[in-house]
Formats: sequence, structure tokens, C-alpha cells
Amino acid sequence: MTWDVLSAIGTVAFAISGAIVAMEEDYDILGIYILGIVTAFGGGAVRNLLIGVPISALWSQGLLFQIALLSITCVFLFPQILLKHWNTWGNFTDAIGLSAFAIQGALYAVHMNHPLSAVVVAAVLTGSGGGIIRDMLAGRKPLVLKYEIYNVWAILGGFAIGLKLAKTPLELYTLFVLLVSFRILSYKYKWKLPTRSIQQMKNDQKGM
Repeated sequence: MTWDVLSAIGTVAFAISGAIVAMEEDYDILGIYILGIVTAFGGGAVRNLLIGVPISALWSQGLLFQIALLSITCVFLFPQILLKHWNTWGNFTDAIGLSAFAIQGALYAVHMNHPLSAVVVAAVLTGSGGGIIRDMLAGRKPLVLKYEIYNVWAILGGFAIGLKLAKTPLELYTLFVLLVSFRILSYKYKWKLPTRSIQQMKNDQKGM
């Protein structure tokens, strides 16, 4: 049940995110649906490839596809309602998708008896894979590749599940809330990972 709920939450969050990004880039209706579906299921597809699950397993998720299509349709039909507050809760939606799919991906790897490293990789790919594909198709720099903290929370979620620190439904939902909260805090307070810019180094050398 926990797995199903997290899958549904992640699907809705990322489908909405993909659809809105497509509308920001002036895609037509077909492009909006494609980008929404790719965002919702792209991470799972990449994860399945790497941990040995047939890609065809995605097609067994008929209910999730219906949920994604319904979510995208709501965005398309009522954009004024959603876009008016997009700057406020858009990152919140992304945080929900990241956290829910990271936990779902980690659980998937644990159920297949994969080692800790595979559990963490599954969490990262499931949590951010769809967003990376979305941003690339939209001609944007993937959020996960920027200096802003993003995948750190998926990694922590993978470790928590791989090390059996979160096993019961209550523990998993608590982990979900924590990951969402950390992601929002990292965005709000602009927490950053260390960076090294070659261009900046060149500019510093010129200024000497």
C-alpha cells in the first residue's frame, strides 16, 4: 500500500510538473502530454534498465498512466488556476515527486535484493530521471546538474531504506515528509553544493 501511494503521489507531481514546463515552452497539446508522461515515467524506465527490470513492466502500470493523463488534462484545461501560483508551489510539486519516487525506487531495489549501492542508485534515478529528461526535452539545463542541492535528498532516502532505517509504512511516510521538507528548505534558503568553475578560474587569472 505504501508503495502504491508513493507511486501515485510521484506520478501526479511529476506529470503536472512536466505539463507546466511544456506550457512554459509553448508546446502544443501533444507536446504537453508527451512531456508530462515522460517526466512521470522517465525515471522509472531508466531505473528499470539499470537494475534489471524489463522496460515492458512500465506498461503494466495502467492505473498510473490514467492518473498521469488526468493530471495533465487538469493542467491543460485549468492553467490559470495552476499557473497563478506556480512560482510558489512549483518547487513544492517537484519536491513531492523527487521524494516519493526516490523512496519508491529504493523500495523497488530492496525488494529485488540488490546491494546498498544499487538501492541508492535506484533512488537517485527514479527521483530525478524524469526531471532530467523533462528539462533536456524542454531545452533547459537539468535542475539536478545545477549547484543547488537536489539529489542529495534522494541519496539520503536511498541510504535510509537500504540500511533498513525506514521499513514500516509509518517510517516510510515520515521519511517522505522529511525529504520533502529538506528539499523545500534547500530551495528556500539556497543551500548549495561546492562548485568549481573553469570560466571563473580563467577570469580570476586574467584579473591578476
